[in-house]
Amino acid sequence: MLSFFSRHKIITRILGGFLCLFLVLFATAFGYVRYKMYGPHRSYEIDYVLPAPGAWDTVNDLQVGVAVRDITPDMDKKDTWVDVDNNNRFDPKIDTWEDRTGSGDFDLVWIAGFGIDRAAKGVNDPLWSRAMAFRNNGVTLAIVSIDSIGITYDRYITIRKMIQERNPDIDHVAFAATHSHQAPDTMGIWSYWFLWGSRFDEDYVRMIQEETCDAVLEAVANLTPADAIITTGYVPEENFIRDSRDPQVMDHTLPLAWFKKKGTEETIAVLASWGMHPEAMGGSNPYVSSDFPHYFRQAMESGLQGAGGFDGFGGKCVFFTGPIGGLMNPLHIEITNRHGVASSANDVHKAQALGENLAILAAEALRSAEARPMADQRIAVSAKTIYAAMGWPFKAVLYLGVVHPGVYNGKAKTEINALRIGDIEIVTTPGEIFPEIVFGGIENPEGADFVIDPVEVPPFVEVMRGSVKMNFNLGNDEIGYIVPKSQWDVKPPYTYGRNSRPYGEIYTNNPEIAPTIHRVTLEMLRRMHESLDTAPQI
Repeated sequence: MLSFFSRHKIITRILGGFLCLFLVLFATAFGYVRYKMYGPHRSYEIDYVLPAPGAWDTVNDLQVGVAVRDITPDMDKKDTWVDVDNNNRFDPKIDTWEDRTGSGDFDLVWIAGFGIDRAAKGVNDPLWSRAMAFRNNGVTLAIVSIDSIGITYDRYITIRKMIQERNPDIDHVAFAATHSHQAPDTMGIWSYWFLWGSRFDEDYVRMIQEETCDAVLEAVANLTPADAIITTGYVPEENFIRDSRDPQVMDHTLPLAWFKKKGTEETIAVLASWGMHPEAMGGSNPYVSSDFPHYFRQAMESGLQGAGGFDGFGGKCVFFTGPIGGLMNPLHIEITNRHGVASSANDVHKAQALGENLAILAAEALRSAEARPMADQRIAVSAKTIYAAMGWPFKAVLYLGVVHPGVYNGKAKTEINALRIGDIEIVTTPGEIFPEIVFGGIENPEGADFVIDPVEVPPFVEVMRGSVKMNFNLGNDEIGYIVPKSQWDVKPPYTYGRNSRPYGEIYTNNPEIAPTIHRVTLEMLRRMHESLDTAPQI
């Protein structure tokens, strides 16, 4: 038998081994979390106005270029699956799949939004990265609309660096996701992560980055002198809009610009923006799509035949999603299409009806007597990296590097832009902003967590000077809903007679986000206006 001292020695060694193993695992985990907390592009930060006040070059003819790239996932490179119970949700315990990739696991395209088990069965319409470039008075600017649920700031910085390496003469690029809830997961939230780890497709994100870089470079290469027709259409509530959260403040504006090659009727592009969640197809749709923006862009480019028909504009249509916080969505309204057929179900028919109805409004507005040539030709940019304080649980995913990696003293790094393209003025918002902050109408209802006057005043549109005003949501980032502080509502009693807390606050979970976004946006506009005030007279 082993002596007491021998047994004690063995036990000590075993316990020591377990302790060493624990320390190694702890150190590894700690190092990994610290690495993720550090985040990519740690030193990246911008803060500039272009042109600087008093440093304007000669204002010539505005040059415009456009280019598009297909970013539809290649379904042939993914596994296929059979929806045995026909519920449009993938369950490996019930549904079957073919391991075409040879990985031994199910490699599927995971559709973002609504749930984490929405595996795509196919493609309804292609997804795009659509870039427009502008040049004048010594500044080259590009704006890019990407058919995606959202892309975080770190990944956009990667695209900027790729562009800068290949063409350092491009001064600024602003990106925005359309926020389609029928596009693949590009954030790592909806990729069947809860059973055996995330199945997030980093290769797909890299493809988007590469194709978007190419689209911007081609758009700049395509720059040509241009004329523009501008106007702002009106979108009625009936048949178009639902605000699912009081107060009822909606985006009724449809800002539009029609760019043509100078002195001709040849269309380069039509630029449009409107605030509505692209989720008309609902949460049971199993096909990749850009939702209603697809049907809008298709109609604007090629026209419509039959009821409500119009001749297409040609060129490319570039659509940006406007203010959608609140929550602006078409899910629970009936939409009647141009043929008089009503759709209450959330499906492709509703998406087509909404997109084509919107295109009819846009075509009428651009060809109406109110549409006018754009006299101003100047370009200006005001852009700044900011640090926004996040609350829990969003802060946890920052610390762990799961989504939006990189923590800066408990804050997330993001960005706000103010852009001027002739008579068009644009502000980008790194999330989904409540329309009240953009258009006005903020309240302090009974039951709100803070009994205060509205903080985010004046609204953006009162400060913006352009005759056509646009607010691009999910601009350069996606940090969630941006809720007015005086409407913040996470504690009972709840506002507007609700029985439970409203949807929205949980994503950023910090009531100071909206005041921060509002303050910096007004700062960007002020700086840009100061520069414009020193520009040569037009």
